[in-house]
Amino acid sequence: MASVVAPRDAKEVEQAVAWAAAEKRPLTVLAGGSKRAIGRPEQAELTLDVSALGGITLYEPEELVLSARAGTPHAEIEAALAEKGQELAFEPGDLGPLFGGEPGGATIGGVIAANLSGPRRIKAGAARDHFLGVHAVSGRGEAFKSGGRVVKNVTGYDLAKGLAGSWGTLAVMTDVTLKVLPAAETAASVVLIGLDADAAAKAMSAAMGSACDVSGAAHLPGPVAARSAVETVRGGGGPLTALRLEGFGPSVASRVNKLKELLRPFGAAGQLGADDTRRLWHEVRDVRFFAADPDRPLWRLSAPPLEGAKVAARILERADGQCLFDWAGGLVWLELAPSEDAGEPIVRDALSETGGHATLIRAVPAVRAAVPVFQPQPAPLAALTRRLKESFDPAGILNPGRMYAGL
Repeated sequence: MASVVAPRDAKEVEQAVAWAAAEKRPLTVLAGGSKRAIGRPEQAELTLDVSALGGITLYEPEELVLSARAGTPHAEIEAALAEKGQELAFEPGDLGPLFGGEPGGATIGGVIAANLSGPRRIKAGAARDHFLGVHAVSGRGEAFKSGGRVVKNVTGYDLAKGLAGSWGTLAVMTDVTLKVLPAAETAASVVLIGLDADAAAKAMSAAMGSACDVSGAAHLPGPVAARSAVETVRGGGGPLTALRLEGFGPSVASRVNKLKELLRPFGAAGQLGADDTRRLWHEVRDVRFFAADPDRPLWRLSAPPLEGAKVAARILERADGQCLFDWAGGLVWLELAPSEDAGEPIVRDALSETGGHATLIRAVPAVRAAVPVFQPQPAPLAALTRRLKESFDPAGILNPGRMYAGL
């Protein structure tokens, strides 16, 4: 079992990484560990556990800014924001239960390292779009900071946004600063029952192109809808297409009526109230429909929205599985039957016709070691990725091989 190094503050992180770099001792970097099984299997004998770096260090609701140490639980930050009627608008999910873990294990550093964004991304943007500043330690053992407490604060390279989505392979974040936004007063969902995936894609596209200000657009095929904990969704008897509207009460009510009228060509639309809307979109955000069997491979596909249904159909013609469409069809969650390659050739082949990329979110370690977990990069981009890694982490000690073999 790997030994654990557990620094208590940013200075000790700096010292630990500097020692590891000098000794050429690779480190697995983690805090809550809820997403530890995403990526290629660990290739380090030591674990750098930064979970002790917790706590909100600055929160100014009037300025819509919050700073916290990287090991702070995401749930703690959400609770503090909720007291002031605010939220992280990029709506990061809690993926721990997908791997058989308990909910609530995510930390804010892990959320940013994974650039984790939920259903509201189509309106509010990704996690990196709300990432204002960072204090971190590079693989050289050197502390640095980037950005600050306002949006327009960058001169030169925006290192903070470069770390978002790097999965801890470039630097160890110790403190992060985020933009927060007011939470909606209420929400409702307009729902259509019985559409196939192609018709649902067209309905979602029409809704997103309207003036109704839709903040979530998802399609649940029948077997997936039947797994919902929301009785109206589970008991619908078929596929369900949901469009979320958020804001002030009168505005939401008015936009619900307009959206129902807009969607009339696709069938009679129903409506979910605020409580069921919140529960449904939490399920979509956390991909809870696929949490029952942690041994089944789970893919996350990004494709042009109107092509998502076609990509999924091409894959499911050749492999047994179920899918969920988010981001108006631009994001496809695909759960497949277990196999030696997790269906990787089939998935990549289907995307080659439309463009896009795929990440193997969940699979047993042997499969994650055998197939590319992240989208293979063309040679010029792979060379750039290597140069970036060598610049931040020349000894290759931070999460080595997690994203790509040899890096």
